[in-house]
Amino acid sequence: MMSLNLEGLSAEVLLGIANEHLRHNCKDKAALFYDLDICSEHLEKTLNEAGFSYDAKSNQYRDMK
Repeated sequence: MMSLNLEGLSAEVLLGIANEHLRHNCKDKAALFYDLDICSEHLEKTLNEAGFSYDAKSNQYRDMK
């Protein structure tokens, strides 16, 4: 588990960090939340408000457009 202060970062930076961890370290969102030690509600809300949602098939956050 990493010890980062991610709560104040922009959605774009969070997106990059989340997708990097999903690609290399985490098999799913639950593992991501644990690995980053971040509140799932905060991450989901921040990314959803910026237009991104989790795609389980690709194990990545993607643009909802």
